[in-house]
Amino acid sequence: MREPFVRVEDKSILSLTEWEQQFPGLVAGFTIRSGGESEQPYGSFNMGLHVGDESANVVANRRKLAEQVGMSFTAWTCADQVHGNRVCQVTAGGAGKESLEDVISATDGLFTLEKGVLLTSFYADCVPLYFLDRQSGAIGLAHAGWKGTVGRIAEEMVKAMTKHYQAKPEDILVAIGPSIGGCCYEVDERIMTQVRTCTADWEKAVISSTGERYMLDLRQLNTEILLEAGISSGNILSTDWCTSCRTDLFFSHRKEAGIQGTTGRMASYIGWKENL
Repeated sequence: MREPFVRVEDKSILSLTEWEQQFPGLVAGFTIRSGGESEQPYGSFNMGLHVGDESANVVANRRKLAEQVGMSFTAWTCADQVHGNRVCQVTAGGAGKESLEDVISATDGLFTLEKGVLLTSFYADCVPLYFLDRQSGAIGLAHAGWKGTVGRIAEEMVKAMTKHYQAKPEDILVAIGPSIGGCCYEVDERIMTQVRTCTADWEKAVISSTGERYMLDLRQLNTEILLEAGISSGNILSTDWCTSCRTDLFFSHRKEAGIQGTTGRMASYIGWKENL
């Protein structure tokens, strides 16, 4: 299958090209690590205000992303991610764009029906999940690390879009973005105990195991949860980009934190332009 997240020349983004082509006015994608203002160890297109970087550099990077995707910076909206499974409806843009003081608190999933709102969330190995209801136009983003994944945040988003916008699971498109792959993500029995209870087909997400060490594919685990939530397999796009394998393009907490103690964050983003 063709890679859904496509590098855009002269920009610091991977575009979710198939969705953008199919739905005029939609912007959706994922940032890379280069092309920004931040200095090492956040070099250089760091999107996270919470990792110790100079806030002025982060805001400059965020403004640059908004400009590159053709959205106003006032549309930028984000939450205080806590590796949970709470999702929140957004009715107006602007939360958390320049400061942690006004982020949407304790939330790992955002969804909206409004135009002119750029939903964003931040990553350095966790799994970004993108949602689009073909009928209503509702969009969503979910941040799924292992805790959010086993907490079935993917299903929580499907439920929320069904409840708030009368979306039908068969009409919801989902894209699974760049994240650490099963090639690089080793977990222990403590995590596997929870993995085994989160979906009936959890074994499909285990690439290999040695003793009490397991190579886990979080993208596949989320896929199994999405299928159980009623999303059809034909409506799910999944990336092959591994953030740990490709530290030339991406920040990777698992790969880099042990070397220098910290690293930057990429952003996932999705939004509808107000004026076409």
